[in-house]
Amino acid sequence: MPPEFQSDVSDDQADQRSCLICGDRATGLHYGIISCEGCKGFFKRSICNKRVYRCSRDKNCEMSRKQRNRCQYCRLLKCLQMGMNRKAIREDGMPGGRNKSIGPVQISDEEIERIMSGQEFKDEANMPEHTWSNNGDSDHSSPGNGVSEGNQPSPASTLSSSRSVELNGYTATLREQYIGNAMATHYQFLPHLFGYATQPRSLYPQSHALITQLVAAEELAPLGTPMLIEDGYRVTQVELFALLCRLADELLFRQISWIKRLPFFCELSIEDYTRLLSATWQELILLACLTVYSAQILGDLANVTDKYTPSDDELQGFSEDGMEVMEKLIYLFRKFHQLKVSNEEYACMKAINFLNQDIRGLTNVSQLEQLNKRYWYICQDYTEYKYPHQPKRFPEIMMCLPEIRCIAGKLVNVPLEQLPLLFKAVLHSCKSSLNSHKTGSSLCVTKGTTPAN
Repeated sequence: MPPEFQSDVSDDQADQRSCLICGDRATGLHYGIISCEGCKGFFKRSICNKRVYRCSRDKNCEMSRKQRNRCQYCRLLKCLQMGMNRKAIREDGMPGGRNKSIGPVQISDEEIERIMSGQEFKDEANMPEHTWSNNGDSDHSSPGNGVSEGNQPSPASTLSSSRSVELNGYTATLREQYIGNAMATHYQFLPHLFGYATQPRSLYPQSHALITQLVAAEELAPLGTPMLIEDGYRVTQVELFALLCRLADELLFRQISWIKRLPFFCELSIEDYTRLLSATWQELILLACLTVYSAQILGDLANVTDKYTPSDDELQGFSEDGMEVMEKLIYLFRKFHQLKVSNEEYACMKAINFLNQDIRGLTNVSQLEQLNKRYWYICQDYTEYKYPHQPKRFPEIMMCLPEIRCIAGKLVNVPLEQLPLLFKAVLHSCKSSLNSHKTGSSLCVTKGTTPAN
């Protein structure tokens, strides 16, 4: 066989290698085993930042390219079980392994348990333990992108532990670094989960300015796509699908315009913005529909879907993926209705989700991380200021982001012809739930009213 052909075969074989963690295309030998860039970065962040995760299921979650973001605990567990070597990571967290010759390691179940529980990290350095979520790190990981099951990841825990000396391991310089204003040392800007101070306080000036700029970049006017149908008209599957496409086009156009109005637009390259939008546009549209446009979606669009009657074949052919997405969407619609997310919170959530430094091919990851943390802090600051008597509000809002990413990822598996039925089912369920809630509230008021004499 000619040497050139042998080389081609070797390259093809390298391209076909799969990550031992999630099965995605491997890019080489990372920390001792063959893995993809996503799992390589996840393992490095988890070890360098001494993260402790939790699994809300049975600690045996599926690890695949599509499912790896669902449970951080099981992803790290598999990294360790497959032999990823944490001692191959440079202590300074910089790129490049500490020792290129270090291969995979076999460690005992007891040592793995110590690492997963955080005990190993606590023994190595006398640092406070921080519990991170079980869902959504990722290929979409960032300070706000991995919150779920009641755990709040703090951006400060992604920094070097050498900076932590006071205030439960955090210093006032962290906030000064990301927002630009030093805070009083007696105020804990990064309290432990659900441990927020409830006393009234003012919003930090820098937070007010930045959040005002972020909201100004949004187009909050009602959607312009016509959604009025004459009484008695029966909408077909094709017509409803065409309407959903027009709505998606308008929403996508608004996201493109939003990027150009962002206060940090000049800080990133057009190439990076293109990659970010390509990876997150479905999530941005879904977040918008759940928040600022929810009244129109549950009103005008729901009225249109009411005029569509699916056939028996459509009902019987509805897929399992469609059912799962439907259940998750109904849950999120109700969750956002309960939270009543403000425009300021929505703008911050959107920026946090968009500024995802783990998307492949980005050229300025460090700047993305700085921007992401900035708006994480701003959102926390605003929520604590605006809702001092809702100490769980900020983590609850952040918990919605991995759920949105999960739904956006699963939507691609739902056949296009099933989307009209999917949206009809979701909107009908949510509308019925809201109406029954209003009726129940009215009954309560009526019962509590004393009749006039």
